[in-house]
Amino acid sequence: MATDIKDAVHAFEAAAVMRLLPTRPRLLALGEPTHGEDTLLDLRNELFRQLVEQEGYGTIAIESDCMMGLVVDDYVTSGAGTLDEVMEHGFSHGWGASAANRELVRWMRAHNEARPASERLRFAGFDGPLEITGAASPRQALTALHGCLSAWVDAELLPCTAETLDRLLGTDDRWTEPAAMMDPSRSVGQSAEAGRLRLLADDLVALLDSQTPHLITATSRDDLERARLYGRTATGLLRYHHWMADASPARMTRLCALRDLMMAHNLLAVTARGPAIAHAQNSHLQREKSSMQMWQGPVEWWSAGALVSARLGEEYAFVATALGTIRHQGVDTPPPDTVEGLLYELPEDRYVVDARRLTTALGDTRPAPRVSPWFGYASFDPAHLADSDGIVFVKDVPRS
Repeated sequence: MATDIKDAVHAFEAAAVMRLLPTRPRLLALGEPTHGEDTLLDLRNELFRQLVEQEGYGTIAIESDCMMGLVVDDYVTSGAGTLDEVMEHGFSHGWGASAANRELVRWMRAHNEARPASERLRFAGFDGPLEITGAASPRQALTALHGCLSAWVDAELLPCTAETLDRLLGTDDRWTEPAAMMDPSRSVGQSAEAGRLRLLADDLVALLDSQTPHLITATSRDDLERARLYGRTATGLLRYHHWMADASPARMTRLCALRDLMMAHNLLAVTARGPAIAHAQNSHLQREKSSMQMWQGPVEWWSAGALVSARLGEEYAFVATALGTIRHQGVDTPPPDTVEGLLYELPEDRYVVDARRLTTALGDTRPAPRVSPWFGYASFDPAHLADSDGIVFVKDVPRS
């Protein structure tokens, strides 16, 4: 069987990934089983560079705040700001401190330097401005959308003034109250003001959509795309805050699902301008339902990858990353009866795995699930093996 397994693995390169797929996908999603390891981000960077140079991919989207990501996109496309400023203000979750992310931004800017706008690489964050511990105020997105429309359409078409939005929004700390995640009664999301804001946000997005023929000629497509991002983010955040104030048993299921729905909408928007690569935790990109054990019990929801796959079909591909060890986090050599253990016995440091050929090679052998010894690492689910497009395996992840 070891020989058969070797037949299912190939040296890591973009060409090996593409050979696993029936067609060039519009969105190629590369997952990771843990965050914060530059070894995995370096691998992502290498894959993106090869996809740009060999396959014509033009955008990379990562699991970072979609609004903050605009700062990075402005820098890589036009040189706005400095690299230090971009790394400080263009990433959420602390990702700006990563040397690998810094190298990605530097390389994209250098690549774009002498190219016309139509050939420049683009960057996107595709997460909402939220995290499992809370959500941002909708102020930035909502007022930015209103500002765009104020500049583009007749004032009498606007459903409200900027002053009305400001009054209804109140102070931002009402929206970012840390206690609201554990105590729904501390959330402002179902207040009368929040309800009114949801209606106004819906009207603003409808106005933007209804004015599309005019706006295509009155402004640039990039500006129109950005306004649509503001609209998606404003309505998504207001919807998320509404359900933060919910006290029903389905509360956390709804919140997890709404976060991935925002991710999916952002990814679909990214693919509208051409082939793109997405990078995030495996569970956000897989086609299967995601699950998590939370303080009130287990929750399940459809991931962003499942939602995008349902829309794009074969134009969506997902390649999971699995790994052997992260010894500095207590993740040691995997048991030999797990998927990671079987692959760890091979000599290569990293490679691309044909998941379907591996399934065939295993025959009736059913790998056991690997029990994660560290909460920050999620092992590969062997139940997903037969339906996977492929796996990138990294044998050992050293300290970044």
